[in-house]
Amino acid sequence: MRRGLFITGTDTGVGKTYLTCRIARRWRREGRPFRVMKPLATGDGADTRLLAEAAGDHDTEAISPFRFAEPAAPPVAARKEGVRLEFKQIVAAVRKRGNESEALLVEGVGGLLCPITERETIADLIVALQLPCVVVARRALGTLNHTLLTLEVARYRGIRTLGVVISETSPVNTFAERENVAELAARCPVLDVIPFGGDSSDRVDWWSLVNAELK
Repeated sequence: MRRGLFITGTDTGVGKTYLTCRIARRWRREGRPFRVMKPLATGDGADTRLLAEAAGDHDTEAISPFRFAEPAAPPVAARKEGVRLEFKQIVAAVRKRGNESEALLVEGVGGLLCPITERETIADLIVALQLPCVVVARRALGTLNHTLLTLEVARYRGIRTLGVVISETSPVNTFAERENVAELAARCPVLDVIPFGGDSSDRVDWWSLVNAELK
């Protein structure tokens, strides 16, 4: 892989798809050459459809080549349909979608240690693709531990992490929720905070951030 970005998270439901769509819409407005991908998708396929709409690319088969109806970890959902996921096939599918002229924006499933085959995890996929990643974390009690654990795993695996995006998946009500962003920012780069309900502002120049990795 030459140019791109992998969006991972501290857990499921933290806002990975929201952020990936946000970046895709911005790149589309700016006329950037890119493709979007969520190679493994389980459940009702809503995430894949949202990504397709955001990128203006309705080839959902190419966006999510490994799709399973059961909302579970990919190898679990695959086994229910009599399928055995192979790591080499997943990596090959992502590499096939990428090329030198376009950036590849990839969304993972779950967190870094979410299984994607009988042996490999999302972390293994990021390492194989050699893409930098951004970690999405929810603004809630426990975020500090979950985020720092994720970053520790990334460092151990040799994954280049550009920073953390905090997603407010619910209204901020408690003292801990109000203060945890500053506490986290003292320990790692916090790129952005997306408020509950979202907003139209985007304070990160994602294209420059991705291209800086090539220099």
